[in-house]
Amino acid sequence: MRRRRFGFFAGIFGVILSTAVIIQGMVAQQNEVIKKVPTTHKVVALTIDDGPHYKTTPLMLAILREKKVKLTLFILGENAAAHPELLAQAVADGHEIANHAYSHKSLAKMSKRESEEELDKAEKAITLVAPKPTLFRPPGGAYNDNVLAEAKERGYTTILWSIDPGDWRRPSVSQVVDNVMQHVEPGSIVLLHEGQYPLPTPEAIGIIIDKLREQGYSIVTVSELLQYYEVRN
Repeated sequence: MRRRRFGFFAGIFGVILSTAVIIQGMVAQQNEVIKKVPTTHKVVALTIDDGPHYKTTPLMLAILREKKVKLTLFILGENAAAHPELLAQAVADGHEIANHAYSHKSLAKMSKRESEEELDKAEKAITLVAPKPTLFRPPGGAYNDNVLAEAKERGYTTILWSIDPGDWRRPSVSQVVDNVMQHVEPGSIVLLHEGQYPLPTPEAIGIIIDKLREQGYSIVTVSELLQYYEVRN
């Protein structure tokens, strides 16, 4: 009887261990470049690139305070250096601050040393005001093996997106809203921008938040979204 019990529990332990290894491997693979998170929970991350901007960012932050929403902001180092007070306000409002390199030039077209300098300069500019980021998004979504390796070495998780309404092209507010709402699903990561003026984004994001909530979605930061990762067969 004791041998049977031992064999039974050993078998259970083996299954648990095997499952843990599988999950770890899938998460590691997913973490190479994350575009969305597989989940059945109605959660979505709205992300904003290219800030802070002296006109667009105050409008954006005011709307997010009104809606009581915390987002992930992918910050350009040169803009953080130019407007540290706006970055400080975003931090005070509770938003997650992430690295978007320094100058918005394509890292994939740079030498290894140049791309390393872009990440380093951005990190230094951001950490004068904010905690060291743990998330990174390459400008334009362009990357290569060197960029990913450097990001990983610095402790970053590389984040892209699954929905891009092209707000930087300055379409109408309704076009931005409709594009997001037509494509959103559990685990989506939405790409938005604040690095120009004028943009439809500040007005659109308020409407998007309301519509997502009407459909039962919770709006979370990217780091929060990663906690909803589910293994799929």
